Amino acid sequence: MMDIDFNEYKLRCELRGHDDDVRGICVCTDENIATSSRDRTIRVWSLGSDDKRKYSASKILLGHTSFVGPLASIPPSEEYPEGRLVSGSMDTSVLVWNLVNGEVVQSLKGHKMQVTGVTLDDDDIVSSSVDQTLKRWRNGQLVESWEAHQSPVQAVLKLPSGELISGSSDTTLKLWKGKTSLRTFTGHADTVRGLAVMPDLGFLSASHDGSIRLWALSGEVLLDMVGHTSIVYSVDAHASGLIVSGSEDRHAKIWKDGVCVQSLEHPGCVWDAKFLESGDIVTACSDGVARVWTVRDGMIADQMEIDAFDSLISQYKLSRKKVGGMKLDELPGLDALTLPGTSDGQTKVVREGDNGVAYAWNMSEQRWDKIGEVVDGPDGVGDRPILDGAQYDFVFDVDIGDGEPIRKLPYNRSENPYDAADKWLLKENLPVAYRQQIVDFILQNSGQKDFNFNPSFRDPFTGANAYVPGQASHTAATPAKPLYKHIPKRGVLVFDVAQYDGILKKMTEFNNTLRPDPVNTDKSMTEAEVARVGAIVKILKDTSHYHATNFTDMDIALLLKVIQAWPAAMIFPATDLVRMLVLHPHGASLLIKHVENNNDLLLDVIKKVTEDSALPANLLTTVRVLVNLFKNPSFHHWLQRHHSQILDAFSNCYSSPNKNLQLAYSTLLLNYAVLLIEKKDEEGQAQVLSAALQIAEEEGADVDSKFRSLVAIGSLMLEGLVKKIAIDFEVESIAKSAKSSKEAKIVEVGTDIDLLIRQP
Repeated sequence: MMDIDFNEYKLRCELRGHDDDVRGICVCTDENIATSSRDRTIRVWSLGSDDKRKYSASKILLGHTSFVGPLASIPPSEEYPEGRLVSGSMDTSVLVWNLVNGEVVQSLKGHKMQVTGVTLDDDDIVSSSVDQTLKRWRNGQLVESWEAHQSPVQAVLKLPSGELISGSSDTTLKLWKGKTSLRTFTGHADTVRGLAVMPDLGFLSASHDGSIRLWALSGEVLLDMVGHTSIVYSVDAHASGLIVSGSEDRHAKIWKDGVCVQSLEHPGCVWDAKFLESGDIVTACSDGVARVWTVRDGMIADQMEIDAFDSLISQYKLSRKKVGGMKLDELPGLDALTLPGTSDGQTKVVREGDNGVAYAWNMSEQRWDKIGEVVDGPDGVGDRPILDGAQYDFVFDVDIGDGEPIRKLPYNRSENPYDAADKWLLKENLPVAYRQQIVDFILQNSGQKDFNFNPSFRDPFTGANAYVPGQASHTAATPAKPLYKHIPKRGVLVFDVAQYDGILKKMTEFNNTLRPDPVNTDKSMTEAEVARVGAIVKILKDTSHYHATNFTDMDIALLLKVIQAWPAAMIFPATDLVRMLVLHPHGASLLIKHVENNNDLLLDVIKKVTEDSALPANLLTTVRVLVNLFKNPSFHHWLQRHHSQILDAFSNCYSSPNKNLQLAYSTLLLNYAVLLIEKKDEEGQAQVLSAALQIAEEEGADVDSKFRSLVAIGSLMLEGLVKKIAIDFEVESIAKSAKSSKEAKIVEVGTDIDLLIRQP
């Protein structure tokens, strides 16, 4: 192994504002960064005056009519004191922007297809395009154009030596002096997508073949870096010798001396990656966020932001992982094992951490026995699907709504589809009104367009013959109720992913800070108490034994003591631990006793974390605790009784720039909607409705936060007591706005609300 001296990069800050994929990055200076996006905009980010770790959006450049890709910076001049920016777009144009006022000063039109690259050649601009050409622009005019490759040109770069280098879908690179090709570089097995200068050595290329190559101008390959598992879209180099690459595999990889020394995981494709002069790295991700990474201790993000990002990665991975053909995050949790089975050998698959685990019901001993971990077979395996231990011709996924597990609808071709639909609706406790929709779904997806109805069939609900489309009805038909996709909400949502090691580390760190402090030393934990916190974490990590493990009253008292006694700035890791504790059946049962014995205990905590100097970390963890309390019916009375104080205390969270806090708050509202509908609490429903409408109207609201608020609104209108109030609050305009969204689920729930408004 090579001995490589390297400091690991950590998150510095996130640049949030784009509504879609961030496609390109341009480092104007270390203080100013420009990003381009699929949302058709360019944003310029400037270093904050208060917090030198963070950037804020200083300008939004509007002018392109399709997604924006490559960017290049023109240095400041007397006429343009802040410099200019060059951008290329899918709309085939190249635009030059004045960074003082954000206006377009030149619009360069001539390419016939998407512009893929822009670079500066002294005072000229050179652009590359899918139309296979390179074009040179001078003073806003086209002065040269030539066919550079026989396939789309994906990138162009000016080299320090004066030549241009181009990369193409034909797998080659070409070196240009003017319009003359000096050399063709071959070696990549697929499209060449990204280019960068490697100081004092040559240049770098990134390819769809998954590799990065370092080339000398002579054509010699100096390094071949392989490590990505998918398309590499971009590459950049720093004066220190470090290289960074961005890939479809969701990682930005950092290379030193040809060896990958670190991988920065992202919640989506990494379209671009660039170094700042300081050595910090900026990455552009398909989740709409650009991120800055640093090795400098004083520039690293707060632990809460790092934990939030780690949680985002975990949630993203869970949402994509499948076990037994089902998405992992849609499997029921371990609480499903608290319900007894109905037959000996009945199986259940539940989520345990990052795995799906199968259990079988042992009738004689009345317990669930663990069978083992469920894994998916190789892609393309055509075995008949299995559900609850039985094989079927089809097992369809039926989406009931946000937050609910996907319902599995089994079906064999030999079955009567009406019979299958009725049995399934009965099993899932769903309205009979869904029957024909389910039958149509079965027929369409099983390829049985010419189904012949069996007249001997009897409806298990009424004993009567089933209605068959196209045949006359013998009785007056009752109009079916409208079918909504996302409302009403059934069940509650929870936040059940935690960074336990980070929580424990932070609590220990804070405790070590308190011990030598004469003012707070008596509030610190003893060695035995620190060890007990470690034991609590161990129990919570072991999710497969939640139904068999227990805590003590002293465990609960210890965590509550920390939250009540420690300085406000230090309590968030303990609060985060309580968030997970309430998901443990025994932990929740002990906590409710403490709450009932001291009714103001949780309210005191809420008051503490929402004081004038409220910290985002405290707000986030406390709201998540409240969200998770809904999981246990023991807390429902307390939550209902104090709904007004709780919602008032966190009312400003809807406009927080922290997207995780927005999401936690909107989830709190959604859970309250479910509870207060059940309790028929009109006053409480009206308060939740008002708060949810605030989020739905907030332009900067996170997509998931807005979606959950809309589901809450629709559910309150459909099954609650506040439909008229919602209409008076002009919910129709909110529904109309939602229907015009580019997010499919926002459109769907907006359609639900719009349909509901029109019902008598």
